[in-house]
Amino acid sequence: MIQVTLLGTSAAVPTVDRNVSALMVQREGEHLLFDCGEGTQRQMMRHNAGFTLDAVFITHYHADHTLGLAGLLRTFGLQGRTAPLVLYGPRGANRHLGALVDLGMERMKFPVEILEVAPGDVLPRGEYDIIVGESLHKGPCVAYALAERDRLGRFDPEAARQLGVPEGPLWGRLHRGETVEGEGGRNVTAADLVGPPRPGRRVVYTGDTAPCSAITELARGADLLIHEATFGADERLRARETLHSTAHDAASTARDAGVARLVLTHISARYNREAPELLAEARAVFPDTTIGRDGMVIEVRHCDDDAPGGSAEPG
Repeated sequence: MIQVTLLGTSAAVPTVDRNVSALMVQREGEHLLFDCGEGTQRQMMRHNAGFTLDAVFITHYHADHTLGLAGLLRTFGLQGRTAPLVLYGPRGANRHLGALVDLGMERMKFPVEILEVAPGDVLPRGEYDIIVGESLHKGPCVAYALAERDRLGRFDPEAARQLGVPEGPLWGRLHRGETVEGEGGRNVTAADLVGPPRPGRRVVYTGDTAPCSAITELARGADLLIHEATFGADERLRARETLHSTAHDAASTARDAGVARLVLTHISARYNREAPELLAEARAVFPDTTIGRDGMVIEVRHCDDDAPGGSAEPG
């Protein structure tokens, strides 16, 4: 299962309903934090996102995306954490993230490693990769995609029985691509029983960005795109000046990239909790759009799952 919990969906200024930027991705027991605005650790507790972390991925070094890191590290130290933690960030990571680590070092009892990433980097993590993409904002900045590897094709158990392959270890060997002996000494190959490889899931988080072709390519075919939408189209000139996106921009990227679902985040404090004007603007271009809210949980299922995907609103 991949579960995304939105921990902060406001732009630079928090509101009563929205904290500043952060989101948690949980996958098969791993917890990955993307951005860490002020107050993120409280949001993790409040929205039951878990309080363990395997890695932190920072898109850029503006305060509303990083200031929560020092407090989070200090709390981990006070709680007696011993497991190492890796922090990833764009150019300047050692200087910017190192300063925040220094602030949170009191009672630090666990190793923290800082790694600098650049667009085009691929970070292998077992059954999936974190792909670093290019974004368009002020200062060093990146976007991230969690991209699972292709899965094995579907195995046909009825055909296996008909070919005289008994249920058990031989089925597993066939599913892994091996050839086994069936009834009457006949060789049975994986091609006889296993369908074509099935694509893994892809989740993309833009961080702050103006619209750009690199984000469209990073999001190509994604199951979920979490894209900033700081402004409405009536503020497009301001969006261009500040290198942000409008809801229309985000929806156009989702449409052009052929994603399955779009969630808007980094909403300016000028819009209310529902942001109906942003939602209408985006849905006119890309209907499967949702306005992100703090505490929203989004389950990303495989495209061939029988059960539909969905999200849960905060309580």
